Amino acid sequence: MKIICAGLNYRSHALEMGRAIPDQPVIFLKADSSLLKNNKPFFIPDFSERIEYEAELVLKICKVGRYITPAFAHRYYDEITLGVDFTARDLQTQFSRKGLPWELSKAFDGSAPVGRFIPKEELGEVTSIGFSLIRNNDVVQRGNSSDLIFGFDALISSVSQFFTLKTGDLIFTGTPAGVGPVVRGDRLRGLIGERPVFDFAVR
Repeated sequence: MKIICAGLNYRSHALEMGRAIPDQPVIFLKADSSLLKNNKPFFIPDFSERIEYEAELVLKICKVGRYITPAFAHRYYDEITLGVDFTARDLQTQFSRKGLPWELSKAFDGSAPVGRFIPKEELGEVTSIGFSLIRNNDVVQRGNSSDLIFGFDALISSVSQFFTLKTGDLIFTGTPAGVGPVVRGDRLRGLIGERPVFDFAVR
């Protein structure tokens, strides 16, 4: 099982990070040990002084595919949820300045919590799925799939030119503006529309 992530896939987030708007998908991977399910708590690692949340819609791949065209990409995922791409921002900043890979700041254990998956046919038009992240009692991120730079089908097609997609693989599709730090004692809740999909503690 692969966890495939798209970076800088909302203009608002690219701008808040001071990055250029990408002209092709920015892709990185998380380790399988990054996955955190069933509302298990997220434990802040000792190696970072600034862990930040990034709420993202997550696609679950439902069949094997390679060299998928955008026209057929919708056939390769059948469920969607919201997840969090936890990022050790202090490490990522150091690595970026040195031109080094991001993985140690992105792919550490527990850095990819996901909520319960919803069949995509229950969500209506997949090009307009709204979502939100609540930290404690405050809505800290709102997003909509209509604002993606590279939509679901474009991401699936692009990734499949490099990796064979397999049943159960996950694709994190990118985060909107509003990313920020977590501290021990926080509670994070994620919603797709009005549907709660995760609710977990930060420890």
